Amino acid sequence: MKKYSRRKFIQNSAIGAAAVSASGIISSYSLLGDNEKGKRIPKRTLGKTGMEVSILSFGGGSQFLKNKDGDWEKLLRKAVESGINLFDTAPSYTFASFNMGKNKSLSSEERYGRVLSEYRDHIILSTKLESRDPDEVKKNIEESLIRMKTDHIDILFIHSIEPSDKVVDIENGVYRELVALKESGIIRHIGFSSMDSAERSRDLLEKLDFDVVLLAMNPTGYGDFAKVALPVAQKKNVGVLAMKVMRNIVGKEATAKELFEYVWTQKGVSSALVGFFGIEILEEDIKLAKKFGIKNTAGVNPKELESRMAKLAGPHALCWARPGYKDGGIIV
Repeated sequence: MKKYSRRKFIQNSAIGAAAVSASGIISSYSLLGDNEKGKRIPKRTLGKTGMEVSILSFGGGSQFLKNKDGDWEKLLRKAVESGINLFDTAPSYTFASFNMGKNKSLSSEERYGRVLSEYRDHIILSTKLESRDPDEVKKNIEESLIRMKTDHIDILFIHSIEPSDKVVDIENGVYRELVALKESGIIRHIGFSSMDSAERSRDLLEKLDFDVVLLAMNPTGYGDFAKVALPVAQKKNVGVLAMKVMRNIVGKEATAKELFEYVWTQKGVSSALVGFFGIEILEEDIKLAKKFGIKNTAGVNPKELESRMAKLAGPHALCWARPGYKDGGIIV
């Protein structure tokens, strides 16, 4: 395991002039403006991290990339001003990765850097490590820091844990590098994301010391993350973010309200991570989060919803469950 000097790391990354003040490292993550109940999106503690995260988080994948230049900037500012304080992305969230034609616009991380650097002390910024090669970790993180115009990352996820991933390989490889980066202060918290293997997610949670996980979770029950991996995260007080809350199912057998309330009432889940294409969808979801915060209880029966949605649990309905799907990929 390498030893990382935060000061040297940042200097070598050539981002000293562009980076936000190191005071962001100890920021209280308080949101801008009024926190009066019902006026802002409510927050929850993200497990043992102690960070307060909005129950609605912002995903930087393909849906965000589909917003045109001139629109995505407004989307990010609207999110921050409404109380969303966790913004997730990944180096692979680019136009080339998603076969989005010849559009040469900025990658997701670069878009975040253009706008979110203005709000850095008030937001939680997460990105992902794509490689399983420990020798590539330093270079990958340096590049993410440069693109996002920051001197630290609040949460770094090992991207997309698969059934083929072996716990021992993760432990003796990239996990050790993540721990070293966390000790240096370059990374505040470490975790992993998965939509393909609840069993491997459970194994990693049981064996290693992670701070946050990002898991696929919705009432179709596909993947069994709520039954297999979530209980271990709860037991170890690991912060949980839910993804794939809406993908391919909203408007078919359930409303956005029902789907949000399903994950928001799952014990241990702090936030629903959603991608937004268009300001109207963002504004609608913000309203749902605020309304839920006033009562903080579900208006639907989770068991009934699971029964209703079970027929959609599979590749026939969920694009992200199909072989070869790229995390964050385009709906076709």
